[in-house]
Amino acid sequence: MNKLELIDAIAAKSGLTKADSARALDAFMAAVSETLKKGDKITLTGFGTFAVSKRAARDGRNPRTGEIVKIPARNSVSFKAGSKLKDSVN
Repeated sequence: MNKLELIDAIAAKSGLTKADSARALDAFMAAVSETLKKGDKITLTGFGTFAVSKRAARDGRNPRTGEIVKIPARNSVSFKAGSKLKDSVN
């Protein structure tokens, strides 16, 4: 499912127009992004948790040359599915 298909599904299930559904989805994604940038986590009970984890700097290898390459530290976004989401999929 891509973004347009998700907007259509939201519109069908909520009774909102497609334009309102698109604005709601954009607002949700912006809120999640801003919250994660601050380093906070978002917990949607039963659905899941969005969180930021820090990855330390490390050494890697270029597979072609075998040369050691420095990989810088960075933040990584993770999502852990909640129990209701897991149950609905299984």
